[in-house]
Amino acid sequence: MAELSPVLKQATPVLAERGEGVYLYGEDGRRYLDFTAGIGVTSTGHCHPRVVEAVREQAGKLIHGQYTTVRHRPLLTLAERLGEVLPPGLDSLFFMNSGSESVEAALRLSRHATGRANVVVFHGSFHGRTIGAASMTTSGTKFRAGFAPLMGGVVVSPFPTAYRYGWSEEEATRFALRELDYTLQTMSAPAETAAFFVEPVLGEGGYVPATEKFLRGLRERADRHGILLVIDEVQTGFGRTGRFWGHDHFGVRPDVLITAKGLASGFPLSAIAAPKALMAKAWPGSQGGTYGGNAVACAAALATLDVVRDEGLVENAATQGARLREGLAKVAADAPAIGDVRGLGLMLGNEFVDRDGEPDPAAAARVQQAAAAAGLLLLTCGAAGNVVRMIPPLVVNADQIDEGITLWRQAVTHV
Repeated sequence: MAELSPVLKQATPVLAERGEGVYLYGEDGRRYLDFTAGIGVTSTGHCHPRVVEAVREQAGKLIHGQYTTVRHRPLLTLAERLGEVLPPGLDSLFFMNSGSESVEAALRLSRHATGRANVVVFHGSFHGRTIGAASMTTSGTKFRAGFAPLMGGVVVSPFPTAYRYGWSEEEATRFALRELDYTLQTMSAPAETAAFFVEPVLGEGGYVPATEKFLRGLRERADRHGILLVIDEVQTGFGRTGRFWGHDHFGVRPDVLITAKGLASGFPLSAIAAPKALMAKAWPGSQGGTYGGNAVACAAALATLDVVRDEGLVENAATQGARLREGLAKVAADAPAIGDVRGLGLMLGNEFVDRDGEPDPAAAARVQQAAAAAGLLLLTCGAAGNVVRMIPPLVVNADQIDEGITLWRQAVTHV
């Protein structure tokens, strides 16, 4: 009898039977408060009625219309609707299935459009597990180990991770920009650098927000040297940070935007967006795929856009995110093992450290498991696995936030 790969480790012991809003229900009938949202995917909550109805209706009409063979209305309508929320000028879209695929597509487009070979990524980044995306990922060796030789042409520069360096955000930002200039002087000449790839908030790297000065510094250097600024919004997009896009917090303009996860409320769908003139520089045959822009996934994404707009979920993420962060800060004030609480909107991390201030992954794991036992589902992240992250669905309300904080406080006693 076949079974799942033994390498697929479960973060929680739950065998889910169904989901509703911010809750998952196990086959044993137990209810769990889900602050994982499928790693930031179920933005409208589990099985939102409007998403379910859109999927049912579309599945009864057309499940798969391969989009380089035929076009279908959900695909075209979704492109139009995304134009209403994308940054100005990003008016051309290419759809795929996963974040990794979109990163690979953005990488290929960057090289085609500029004729340059190299890309700069930032320490702590996560861009995916496929060969190109893994080569650009530095959030942990587990995503790259045993996979050599990795793709060439990737240069890593520091991210302004203030807590790790023990500096202020200003000091960390100044250091990161100075080192980026040094990187362009010593490792990848500007004339050979196609793009900067950056997350507005490091995801797997530990939920570390960028700073305005850092991202504006990237934009200025990109403009000066003819380098593309590619912003990876796979986890930060679609309202997760309390703004529609994570980069909206920092007042910068991307040349290419990557989106996935919350885009279709759980259906596999991703995309890159760029100005039409830039997208047209991709070489013939470089964009395509069997399942990209699937009709049912596009219908789910359209319903997701409707729900995000009609239910004010971006604003709710900002409001409830502030409530959650305030509660987490109060818990941390009584728990020396929590060295830092950080993030934006409903994308928050709690970093666990030992008495010497060093990463304490064992403590993070104990608390994460204690939370699951109490009925609160969470995940860890960070290079050492010592950050417990909270990413509830954007439909979460104040009572559910308070419930989560109460369960979290109980779990932290297990540190």
